[in-house]
Amino acid sequence: MKNLDYGVIGNCRTAALVSKEGSIDWLCLPDFDSPSVFTRLLDEEKGGSFAFLVSGEYVVTQTYLGNT
Repeated sequence: MKNLDYGVIGNCRTAALVSKEGSIDWLCLPDFDSPSVFTRLLDEEKGGSFAFLVSGEYVVTQTYLGNT
């Protein structure tokens, strides 16, 4: 595991950990206590992930929207 620099996307029922490269490396569905769907965070080879591939240059930022 290289680092734990992830963003969180969630809906108060479950959440996904999203890397700066755009891959979802951890996700449990449909609830927090459900089995995991993507577990690359734990095992890069066998864990699986979902990724968006971006061509060209891009900038990654992370912010918190108040009251969310």
